[in-house]
Amino acid sequence: MSTAPAGAVERVRRAYERIAAVDRPEVWIDLRPQAEAEAEAARIDDRAAAGEHLPLAGTVCAVKGNIDVAGLPTTAGCPDYAYLPERDAPAVARLRAAGTVVLGTTNLDQFATGLVGTRSPYGAVRNAFDPERISGGSSSGSAVAVALGLVDLALGTDTAGSGRVPAAFNGIVGLKAAPGRVPTEGVVPACASLDCVSVFARTVGEAEAALRLVADPAPVPPPARHPGPWRIAAPDAARLGTLADGWAEAYTAAADRLAAAGAELRDLDLAPFDTVAAMLYQGAFVAERYAAVGEFVDALTEKDGAGLDPVVAGIIRAARDIPAHRLYGDLAELARLRDLALAELGDADALLLPTTTWHPTFAEVAADPVGSNARLGRFTNSANLLGLCAIAVPAGTVDGLPFGVMLVGPAGTEERLGALARLLTEPPVRLAVFGAHLTGQPLNGQLTALGGRFCTAVRTGPVYRLYALDTVPPKPGIVRVDEGGTAVAGELWELPAAGLGTLLAALPHPMALGPVQLADGTRTPGFLCEPAALPGAEDITASGDWRTHLSNP
Repeated sequence: MSTAPAGAVERVRRAYERIAAVDRPEVWIDLRPQAEAEAEAARIDDRAAAGEHLPLAGTVCAVKGNIDVAGLPTTAGCPDYAYLPERDAPAVARLRAAGTVVLGTTNLDQFATGLVGTRSPYGAVRNAFDPERISGGSSSGSAVAVALGLVDLALGTDTAGSGRVPAAFNGIVGLKAAPGRVPTEGVVPACASLDCVSVFARTVGEAEAALRLVADPAPVPPPARHPGPWRIAAPDAARLGTLADGWAEAYTAAADRLAAAGAELRDLDLAPFDTVAAMLYQGAFVAERYAAVGEFVDALTEKDGAGLDPVVAGIIRAARDIPAHRLYGDLAELARLRDLALAELGDADALLLPTTTWHPTFAEVAADPVGSNARLGRFTNSANLLGLCAIAVPAGTVDGLPFGVMLVGPAGTEERLGALARLLTEPPVRLAVFGAHLTGQPLNGQLTALGGRFCTAVRTGPVYRLYALDTVPPKPGIVRVDEGGTAVAGELWELPAAGLGTLLAALPHPMALGPVQLADGTRTPGFLCEPAALPGAEDITASGDWRTHLSNP
């Protein structure tokens, strides 16, 4: 997370200055008094100064208004529904325990029913880039607060795509685990069996760090990954149906970037995913929204209905009369479609899709509120019904507005999705390797698992010597020398910057990472060896490279 050198108090002060400067009151439902937030920040600075480990110290966050924050009303976007929670929801408590300061609760589509960000008595939340366009919902305020730099991260919820569509519209990252991974205690339910607490941040790394803090330990290990390059199910643009002008081309460009990074792309049939997506609102599952707040909506409607959004109330009340037999039929059909969808995915590491299909204006949504919302959820609605995790990331711009794509994968594969997302959002770094990480050698899988891609064979400048180290698995040590050096053959790889950091953190003694001079005079990071490990090691410089030494022991 980004931290302020002056500490948490200074970060809070800068946040409130930014909030005043951007003047977007519709982002918030309840904003804490600055003095109260500064007092909490001062306690965090004291704890950090005393040596306590607080990974989020120096950050501020926002919380969607359907998630409990102790001392602030939980409204779910409906003033008449408000109650004052005595304690934080677990997700909020875990972030606070890590040192972040919650500034307030954010606006949302009422009762988290919508993907538009306009269905709220607290006002429609304007897009961070174009105030004539919607922000996306239902986690509208949380996404815009991050996009405008009011906070470092924010919590949202995601049932139909509410943690992903607003991320795409506002040029930020939206990450959600599969249902059940992050506790939903203290969250006003939309569809309780499908709801997820999601995270917004400006970078993949920040979103991943926050999700790790709020999530429960994985109940089962993630599914094993088959060896080889990344495998991405990326349906041809012709399968995606109607998209906004320029979006098919932007999606194809994102897929091409993954392919250029070494991923294997494959087509797949979206039909089972599309059918499941339609079931979320058109089938019996919407009845769970009535089970959550239906009696309250009925009572308020009979009273005067003044605090209800009419579209939200209509959706929830219509679900009251869905017969139970229809739900059981839909559950059976969902099981059949889940098998088909997962068979289509096969051993792919992720499914790549546009996050949504278009970015409407407020006027377009007002003209067709239900139809507009349905178009927005075409690609997002299926994830929770299928038990999948997902990350939405920026993928360029179209006509000056953010365009986003989404990576979807099996439950427990959030780290894989993050590695793939970095291929789209972070420039790769190069790494020269000379031994056990070469193609076909025992540790090469470490590079491919981190998103690494082979670039080309290389040779160093004539200033190195090569030694065989007594390690498991066997590996060479390459050392720069002042005299008697020669060129050593190796390979040049590309991998995400975060992947290089992961590799460095796990690098065993006596290996080191440092600048390597290549034959063309350029320098690149590469594996070197600490000179202290050389006494007793066999000098194999005459072999010219590690593979030759192995073939002629």
